[in-house]
Order: sequence, then C-alpha cells, then structure tokens
Amino acid sequence: MHIPDGYLGPATCGVTYAVMFPVWLIASKIVKKTLKTKQVPLLAISAAFSFVIMMFNIPIPGGTTGHAVGAVLAAILLGPWAACIAVSVALIIQALLFGDGGITAIGANCFNMAFVEVFAGYYIYRAISAGSTIVSSRRIVAAFIAGYLALNIAALSASIMFGLQPVLHKTASGQALYCPYGLKTAVIAMLSEHLLVFGWVEAIITALVVKYLQKQDPVLLKMQEEVKA
Repeated sequence: MHIPDGYLGPATCGVTYAVMFPVWLIASKIVKKTLKTKQVPLLAISAAFSFVIMMFNIPIPGGTTGHAVGAVLAAILLGPWAACIAVSVALIIQALLFGDGGITAIGANCFNMAFVEVFAGYYIYRAISAGSTIVSSRRIVAAFIAGYLALNIAALSASIMFGLQPVLHKTASGQALYCPYGLKTAVIAMLSEHLLVFGWVEAIITALVVKYLQKQDPVLLKMQEEVKA
C-alpha cells in the first residue's frame, strides 16, 4: 500500500500533507495530555511492530505494494490518536531510511494507513465490542472484523488516489503524467490483493494479540478505553 514517488501529482501530495499536518499536531497534543506512563513503552513497541510488519510487502501491479499494517491493533491498545503517531513514525522512517514509500507521498501514505485505517478500525472495533467486558470473546471477533475492514478501507483510499491521477494530471494529448491507471483498474488491483490476502493477515494478527492480552494482561486493553478519542 506504500505509494512511491512519481505516482501522485503535486496537488494530491500537497493536499494530503495539508490534511496530515494538523492531524499530527492534534494527535501530539492529545497524546501528551492523555497517554499514561505505562503506555509510553507500548507506543514505541507499536511503532516498531508496525514498521516490521509493513516490511513484509508484496508488489501489486501498478507500482505499489500489499501488506498488513498493524494499525488497528495499535488503535485498540493506545487509542486512535496515539496509534496515528505510532504508524506515522513507522511510515516516515521507512520512507526516509529504506525508500519504502516516496518522500513526496509521506502525507498520502500516512493519510491512508495512519489516519484512515487507524480511525476506521478503532471505531469499528468500538462499535462491535460496545457493552462487552474486557475478556469477552466478542472483543476478539471485533478485533478480527475491524482489522479486515479497516485495512481494505485504507487500500480503497489509496486506490482512489491512484485512479484520480489520470484525470487530474495529463498532457494535451491525454497522456497521464503520473499514475496511468484509471479508477476501475486501480481499485481492482488494490482491493483484490487486500480482500483476498492481506486483510486476513491483519485480521488474524489483531485478533490473536487481543486474545493473548485478554489472558495475560487485560489491563492494557482497558486503559485506552478511558481515553476519549
């Protein structure tokens, strides 16, 4: 799902950076006020986990990649704002040090994975698990569904960015200047991989970790619920 340099035009890159800068600012302020001492190491671990799991990516036709993100798990454990920071840090390090995702596309990649996926997954999880106890099996089901749906929502967001490029940026003769694939092709290429493979990986990992924590350290699952999103 990492978007490389040269696939998005300056307008799209500029808009996504303009959206993410205030999101990062708001997130940093909220995290500073609400993150508990015990959660600080968890924030670093979540960023590291997201970084590692995103390194296992498979090329998708059209120039991007498919992979799990770990964003929903971070949101469940830390709340959406702290998770946004954790995943953003992982994405920025990957772009700057490993060339995984373009520097001009950092805003777009963070929008899709650190904002869209994080918040979609968090609220899907909260909606399904509402009213259940911390050790309820419904929490595991909620984590599974949230992980699967949120990753695919993020993939859809990325595919829409790709699909809009031939419309927004083309020569007088109609040749695309950036991503050459139309909306239909981009959506099919992105969603087919994530619906069939990577969404399940995200779902299984998220559910298994929630199940493990229910038995070993349910306090970690409870702390974030005291933080208002």
